[in-house]
Amino acid sequence: MASVVTMLTSRFYCSFSDFKHFCFVFLLILLSLGYQIKCVDSAHVSGTWNTKEFFRFLIKFGFQKTDVHQENDGYIYGNVTVKGNFSQNATLAVLDRGYFLEYYGNRTVANKSKACILMFDKIGTTAYDSACYDRGELDFLRKVPCSKGELCYDEDKPMNVVPLNQFTFRIRDVRQPRFWYISMVACYRDPKTCQWKHLDEEAELDYDIWFVNGNPNVSGNNPVLYQFSFDRQDTVELYLVFFLCYIILVPLQLYAALQQRHPVTRLFTVSLLMEFIGLVFNLFHVLKFAIDGVGFEQLAVAGDIFDILSRTTLMLLLLLLAKGWAITRLELTHKPLVFTIWFIYGVVHVLLYVWNMTEVDIIEDIDEYQTWPGWLILILRSMIMIWFLLELRNTMSYEHNVHKLHFFLHFGASALVWFIYLPIIALIALRVSALWRFKLLLGITYSADCLAYCVMTHLLWPTRSEQYFLLANENFHADELDEFNESPHVVNTYRMHTEEPQDLNELPSNYSNYSGVSSSHNSIDDDADYTKPILT
Repeated sequence: MASVVTMLTSRFYCSFSDFKHFCFVFLLILLSLGYQIKCVDSAHVSGTWNTKEFFRFLIKFGFQKTDVHQENDGYIYGNVTVKGNFSQNATLAVLDRGYFLEYYGNRTVANKSKACILMFDKIGTTAYDSACYDRGELDFLRKVPCSKGELCYDEDKPMNVVPLNQFTFRIRDVRQPRFWYISMVACYRDPKTCQWKHLDEEAELDYDIWFVNGNPNVSGNNPVLYQFSFDRQDTVELYLVFFLCYIILVPLQLYAALQQRHPVTRLFTVSLLMEFIGLVFNLFHVLKFAIDGVGFEQLAVAGDIFDILSRTTLMLLLLLLAKGWAITRLELTHKPLVFTIWFIYGVVHVLLYVWNMTEVDIIEDIDEYQTWPGWLILILRSMIMIWFLLELRNTMSYEHNVHKLHFFLHFGASALVWFIYLPIIALIALRVSALWRFKLLLGITYSADCLAYCVMTHLLWPTRSEQYFLLANENFHADELDEFNESPHVVNTYRMHTEEPQDLNELPSNYSNYSGVSSSHNSIDDDADYTKPILT
């Protein structure tokens, strides 16, 4: 019997070792892919633009609602200079959504002279221009580049310009927060005819532009709001709250993993550690972002990748437990099917992330779950949830141990909540403005994950899990068990309970008092011991 259990134990650890190697390779692939993704949510944008590119979109930035009693207007300020000589000016446009959509849609017109006319058809009759439209009330445009060491041509009020910068836009909206779209285009307005024309002169413009919610001329701006777009404000607090939760939870689980070296415990610990690492990476990013408006963009991508890995690993663990792995059975049934579904879910999850970062147009007010990969992952997650429930039901139908049944009940309830929350919140997010949607999804997602990890840590705690785990101790003493099985009293007892009489008539009158032991069992059943307390 000991040799059989030892063989099954070795299979357990071999499978877990293969899983670790697979995750390591998968992680390397994701990280190499993630470092190729470019983020454009910085509050400090700098670079070089060649006018032959015709159009350069810089950023979509959310400015908060203006409080007339506070200095919380939005500001856009910076410098745009040219390398070498440049006879004409390009245009820097700062537009809200109502003006930007038409302007942005006409940028693809093949005839660039016509494209310039169409792009500024609506803007040209509302934006202020000292030479062609001095009745304009909206300050949308700047002629760039600006002469080095001087203010831009359109800045007729030097007192409004932030010191050491060439131009300044002041965003004031007392009604609601709003997204603004900033871009540069190779179009200029002829001061003589006031017609928009295409700039066919090639030049390289260096730009260095800041976007802030608050007055840069005063001190005391809230650091967790000042550099952040409105839709990303308050995320620092969210990351800090969950960091404090995990800084308590992770050491507890590491202690539990050392106390009970078991495949389930190890797999759960790996998932929890990846979630914690991803959270730490994102926290470092937002803290640095609060200082310089840039942060660690690649570190944030790596944090998102670790977050994806942690959730897919947690889903794998839930499926394995639902099938009764290491609790009701030693062998994992339908292993290729389980790992194939897990792999497909992980690939779709990564596809969704990459698609959202690279293919979704930034001007669209949609979240990741409003794209076809997003709907695909929600459908796949719902199907996996149904399969999870069927497997759990099947496992519980063959289980009679009270402690294990209690575990499956609590485990199934908490896992069901974790499975179902994402489709529900994705549907709710359809009705939420893009200005609040990111914070809503981030807060609920992290809350659900943290709750799931807390519940699983409680259920898998060594003092509880030893009641229902098979092979709970890695240090399996096969030699000692062999000696124990060969001792006379054990052999006689075993024969007494397993040998079947030759004839049913020869059964002793008190045969019903014997406790039969099946030779297929590898350990003594706990159900016979009614003195043990039932832990719930």
